[in-house]
Amino acid sequence: MSVEIREIQPVKSELKKYTKFAIDLYDGNPYYVPPLIKDDVDTLSPDINPAFDHCSAKSWMAYRDGKPAGRITGIINNLVNDRSGRKDLRFGFVDFIDDEEVVDALFKALERWGRDNGMTSIVGPLGFTDMDHEGMLTFGYDEVGTMATIYNYPYYPKQMERMGFSPDANWVEYQIEVPDNMPDKLARIGEIVRRKYGLRTIKYTSGKKIKADYGVALFELINEAYDQLYGYSPLTPRQIQYYIDLYLPILRLENVCVIVDRDDKLVGIGISMPSMSKALQKSKGRLFPTGWIHLLKAMYGHNDTVDLLLVAVAPEYQSKGVNALLFTDLIPVYIKNGYKWAESNPELAENENVQQQWKFFERRQHRCRSVFRRDIV
Repeated sequence: MSVEIREIQPVKSELKKYTKFAIDLYDGNPYYVPPLIKDDVDTLSPDINPAFDHCSAKSWMAYRDGKPAGRITGIINNLVNDRSGRKDLRFGFVDFIDDEEVVDALFKALERWGRDNGMTSIVGPLGFTDMDHEGMLTFGYDEVGTMATIYNYPYYPKQMERMGFSPDANWVEYQIEVPDNMPDKLARIGEIVRRKYGLRTIKYTSGKKIKADYGVALFELINEAYDQLYGYSPLTPRQIQYYIDLYLPILRLENVCVIVDRDDKLVGIGISMPSMSKALQKSKGRLFPTGWIHLLKAMYGHNDTVDLLLVAVAPEYQSKGVNALLFTDLIPVYIKNGYKWAESNPELAENENVQQQWKFFERRQHRCRSVFRRDIV
């Protein structure tokens, strides 16, 4: 039995096969949520993803006796490395069968490329930016994933530890029960914050309107609010425009809360959307011929789960109860739409401010994940 490593060229035909490997690897797994193939192909395409302005990347696939057996992408994010002073080689889009020879061959190819480019450590799973999937699942393998997270088999972190990697950052995730009524204490805090700081919430019904009013400001706020978080890669103007065009048109805007001050300056944003997990499982990552129907039904039909995709609050308003305003705005929408559960998606385990916002709700921690690090030897 032999293992062969092949470099993947960043062209559509090869990237589609690269992306489809993971979908095939988890075929029949009831917890795996596939990405849209087009989204991953676009993310890995230098002529589409503006992150390549300051990143370089290379992808490989492993073959065992001519059959696909693993994949990995190496990413050098020069913007993050310049900020941190490190020479980190990120890895992402990593999947493999439970075979030490396959895993070692993939990581040796990755390590060789990193060493040739002056990198001194390997860290991941991470993407080009925080908008990409990150963190290897370490707990919660029997829980259905979300569109924003990585799913992997239990043998993945065991292989990482075998190769000498150790956790460098940890995330936790919660399933939160949507209450039948607004919690009184939360409502009182929201009203106090509203009056004390002169804040107000805005609802939009037009994607063009929210894009014109706060599209750029939204992502500039994310840059400001997330700047000190683990491994954050600030979004450039080209990336901001890319994500505005990619994400704002698909949002169900009643699930979005915009908070502004007396001068209409954006100080907080909460973005959620109906869970796409079951729809993506049915579509198997494809929009056509029928995948789009499943996604449309999940967005506007009956759905008992809402994904909390993003919360950002300006640094000067953090730890001042502004999150209460977000939830007093969104909870009535969730109740009206029949959502029973909310998925928190990954939160840094040491981020106590984020953990505190769930204290008003019944919840359970149902997933954990880690990023792993090792020196290049």
